[in-house]
Amino acid sequence: MAKARLFRLWLVLGSALMILLIIVYWDNVGTAHFYLHTALSRPHSPEPAPTLGQGDDLQLPSEADPLLNKILSPDAETALSRKKTEPPPVLVPSPGARSPMEESVRGYDWSPHDAQSSPDQGQQQAERRRVLQGFCANASLAFPTKERAFEDIPNYELNHLIVDDRHGIIYCYVPKVACTNWKRVMIVLSGSLLERGAPYRDPLAIPREHVHNSSTHLTFNKFWRRYGRFSRHLMKVKLQKYTKFLFVRDPFVRLISAFRSKFQLENDEFYRKFAMPMLRRYANHSSPPASVSQAFRAGLKVTFAHFIQYLLDPHTETLAPFNEHWRQIYRLCHPCQIDYDFVGKLETLDDDAAQLLKLLKVDGRLHFPPSYRNRTASSWEEGWFAGIPLAWRRQLYKLYEADFVLFGYPKPENLLRD
Repeated sequence: MAKARLFRLWLVLGSALMILLIIVYWDNVGTAHFYLHTALSRPHSPEPAPTLGQGDDLQLPSEADPLLNKILSPDAETALSRKKTEPPPVLVPSPGARSPMEESVRGYDWSPHDAQSSPDQGQQQAERRRVLQGFCANASLAFPTKERAFEDIPNYELNHLIVDDRHGIIYCYVPKVACTNWKRVMIVLSGSLLERGAPYRDPLAIPREHVHNSSTHLTFNKFWRRYGRFSRHLMKVKLQKYTKFLFVRDPFVRLISAFRSKFQLENDEFYRKFAMPMLRRYANHSSPPASVSQAFRAGLKVTFAHFIQYLLDPHTETLAPFNEHWRQIYRLCHPCQIDYDFVGKLETLDDDAAQLLKLLKVDGRLHFPPSYRNRTASSWEEGWFAGIPLAWRRQLYKLYEADFVLFGYPKPENLLRD
């Protein structure tokens, strides 16, 4: 009996020592050599995440043994760091898969556009980062969560940070800012999704439903399953060593785009979850149609004014956080807690995408998919907001002011003055 207890004690101590060695190794050598995200032949529905209390014991992840093998193998680093030179895949778009109505509203343009690198792009990036860091440190700009430490961000708020351990990349995706194609790029780079047993090489070949399936991507909010109480430490290690990027957009134009794609198209999920409550609360329809198709046939649609009322209504955030398509960027990507290396903008997508892929040293492997020309332009703002009361516009600006300021978008004075 005593020998059995002694054996169990040595087993526990040995496991703890091995975990400590892993942490020390990651701190000193880095994690970019390790590919920890298991490739999926087909994405599956994500499991609900149980809570992990501070007193819970660490559950060793299923990846622990392969990780130890990689560390202990003398040839592992050499094998994993060997680069393959591959020509960029030929991207053949297939716009016929979309209806003309969807093309019109979403604003896709599959014609090729050659991205030209301007000589001042490095200065442009430096200025964007300087503005962002300056306002994060400036007490004159106040907004919720600004002063919060990274350790205090709940796990469920880290679900937009996608990690590619193969190349040492972290991407925070912002819906309505070309995130579908950037997610496709991340899938190709990480090899996280297989087709007929092989990773995808062509971003546009990846079906849209797989692109937005959360189980396809390794995100920060999943780290607790792998590393338990060590997850935050490993996040901070990766944030220090990896290249971190995001793409942003004029906040009001992003709202218009979100409204067009989610409420002007027949989207049953958004109709049931958002449009029906808006129609009841702001349009005095006590019994709106049960489905979006019935509502559209009856000519019943949520208006842009209803949508703005919904955003400004204090009950909205009381019931649930904003949907990711109109949630503020600072709430999705935490730019005052994470020091991003690259801030791209949809308004300069072609140039920024080419510059970023070159910075990541993957421009010889793939190109960013053909340009996404969203027809929701800033020049449309006056038309869309013409029927919105001035008081509402000013409240809406205050709601999204942090995004305007942090990412260098000018205040829309023409919409906010008498």
